[in-house]
Amino acid sequence: MLTERLEFAPERDAEVFAAVPAAPAVFLLRAADARAEPYISKTANLRRRLQRLLGPVEERTKKLNLRDRVRVVEYAPTGSDFESGFLLYCVLRSAFPKTYSDRMRFRFAPLVKLHLENEYPRASITTRLGRLGGGSLYYGPFVSRVAAEKFMNDSLDFFKMRRCVDDLHPDPKFPGCIYSEMKMCLAPCFKGCSDEEYTAEVSRVQAYFDSGGDSLSRELSAEREAASARLAFEDAAAIHVRVEKLKPIVSQLPEIVQRLDQLSALMIQPSSVEGSVAFFRVEGGRIAGPIGFSIQPTEHAKSQSMEGRVQEILQSFPPAKAKSALENMEHLALLKRWYYRGSRMGEVFFADAKGELPMRRIVRGISRVFRGEKAEAEVKPPEGT
Repeated sequence: MLTERLEFAPERDAEVFAAVPAAPAVFLLRAADARAEPYISKTANLRRRLQRLLGPVEERTKKLNLRDRVRVVEYAPTGSDFESGFLLYCVLRSAFPKTYSDRMRFRFAPLVKLHLENEYPRASITTRLGRLGGGSLYYGPFVSRVAAEKFMNDSLDFFKMRRCVDDLHPDPKFPGCIYSEMKMCLAPCFKGCSDEEYTAEVSRVQAYFDSGGDSLSRELSAEREAASARLAFEDAAAIHVRVEKLKPIVSQLPEIVQRLDQLSALMIQPSSVEGSVAFFRVEGGRIAGPIGFSIQPTEHAKSQSMEGRVQEILQSFPPAKAKSALENMEHLALLKRWYYRGSRMGEVFFADAKGELPMRRIVRGISRVFRGEKAEAEVKPPEGT
């Protein structure tokens, strides 16, 4: 993880300071005593930070100084704040397996959870992940719990899946709730529907979440066209109102909010290596990388197109390893922290429903990141694509 190592001695401090770059990096300082904890951090200017930590002690100062303790300096240059944060996480996790989470101050991403393992499935908001590919499905990450709750509640208004959180034991004598009285729930609690009818409704909800709302948009549009064709204009008008109500819910959904086990993306970040950018691969919310991508092709690759070279690099990423639910949550928290920043460095491109990345957009994105230009505006793919 940390690629460079220097021996430090107070009498040779100028030599060490001259050897490290005045550039962003993640670094680790080790003491002569092997039992002492290492000092790990990230910085925008490694040389200046080491001069402050390892330089001569100033009189009457309370600044931390490790000059007489540190004997080894390890570091790795980074090209972006995201790369620094991800590398810092990896180094802290290795050095402090019991306390790294507190040091990183994680704020786990809010998600919509579809409880398919329940006999009568429902949806809820959570920040805790179970095993991806298990009995539940997760959708996100959202910028906040409030945003997740609003999307879920506004979306469920179009369906009749239950909102209650109890494990149901259907009883015809049960009085039901406000949603069943308003005809907004199929009321499996008192056998207001058959199990098959409820399962079909849950399948519609899942299709809606899986497609980011496109499945319901297509369904309502088809119903509106059918009503118009049979001259049922009042019905068509009522359906049109529902279509217009759905539009802002779907159109304002961030592109990153997807079904987690199908979330696939390529992130492009500036690189510390001259003439290159850095690739990070995202699969199911798990982050892999960085792998450098040189803007100028090597001699053997001059005949390849840029798209072909990108595909070759993507194939070189190691297969995603199964990680614990906690590690998935941590990676997702890092991704969410970067994506929802007011001003972020780098770009990300998401795979479509077929798992294919938008290669032409990626090539243009590489150029923008390399030149330090502003990212293209986020555009949601048209319905049906």
